[in-house]
Amino acid sequence: MMIKTHLFLALILVPGVALADSVETAARPNVVVILADDMGYGDCTANNRDSKISTPNIDRLANEGIRFTDAHSGGSSCIPSRYALMTGRFAARQSMALSNGPLIEKERMTVASLLRQHGYATAMVGKWHLGFDPFLQNKKAPADYSKLLRGGPVDHGFDAFFGMHASLDLPPYFYIRDRRPVAPPTDDVAASSSVGGPEEWNNIQGAFWREGKIAPGLKLDEVTPRFFDEAIKVIKKHKSGNEDKPLFLYLALPSPHTPWIPVEKFRGKSGAGMYGDFVLQVDSGIGRVLDSLKAAGIDQDTLVLFSSDNGPVWYDKDVEKFGHDAVGGLRGMKFASWEGGHRMPFLVRWPRPHCTGRRLRTDDRVFRSLRNARRTDPVKRTV
Repeated sequence: MMIKTHLFLALILVPGVALADSVETAARPNVVVILADDMGYGDCTANNRDSKISTPNIDRLANEGIRFTDAHSGGSSCIPSRYALMTGRFAARQSMALSNGPLIEKERMTVASLLRQHGYATAMVGKWHLGFDPFLQNKKAPADYSKLLRGGPVDHGFDAFFGMHASLDLPPYFYIRDRRPVAPPTDDVAASSSVGGPEEWNNIQGAFWREGKIAPGLKLDEVTPRFFDEAIKVIKKHKSGNEDKPLFLYLALPSPHTPWIPVEKFRGKSGAGMYGDFVLQVDSGIGRVLDSLKAAGIDQDTLVLFSSDNGPVWYDKDVEKFGHDAVGGLRGMKFASWEGGHRMPFLVRWPRPHCTGRRLRTDDRVFRSLRNARRTDPVKRTV
């Protein structure tokens, strides 16, 4: 069962009532979902006291909220997991081939479209990886970037989008704002690999990316910081201009997925090599987002959820070399059916006192109570 997806939906689809069947009406909180990319269950110290990576900001969410220890994503790789998160459906229900076009059907309800129906301002920042029209990875027929990119976040419930089409090791590399490229990918970038380096990474670890087209001036190590900047801009803009609406912000990070390219201040600072340093950078950025919520005066009215899309690319050789177990004692990793591939960190913080001590239900009764509370039927449209 996609426990993590059900929890996301339970908390997001009808905020204010998901934590208790008896609540008929409640103030709608802002909702911020932060999704890491390829981060393991055992990377954060809240889940693994022996972690070689210090994660004080992720731990802060755990200490101030609820830590779920058996939450599972909808898949053990990026695409099916994100599809399940957005739609509430198992990815196995349809093809996950991006070459066939956008994965989410035009009429399919998403978390964002449902929340927008109920008065939320909706924004996404980061990695989409659920397809655009045209297919952007077709080397034989490059996209015409003078035309709108269809089938992305703004066609599935988000008022605004700033991000990229896929991972930072999959060309073409360029930013997208709503339906248009910020700058088309007209330059070329050579492939990169860390094979043969001092940390002994293989061909899909380290500073790995594929050759291809890239937007002029785009630097891959600046993408993660840019996404945190954009998310903070969304929070500030919402506070100054949309106080009559609650905010739903989906921050889908491209990290710590490859390429592992932390900025200078984090290099060499963890005990888990380039990967651990990149997780440090992710944790620091999460702290910036939490601080921005407080600075905007909305942290007490904001439900924050943190998780990862799937497990890490972390082998037994890496555990032996660094003494760091990124899956926290689980078996398997990314792409695996074992728990290390899909059992994820999942933390929820909502400071309002009425949230304290509540328990979440993860079966169909959650959906029934949500449907009754809002007199809508998300289950029929999403499962």
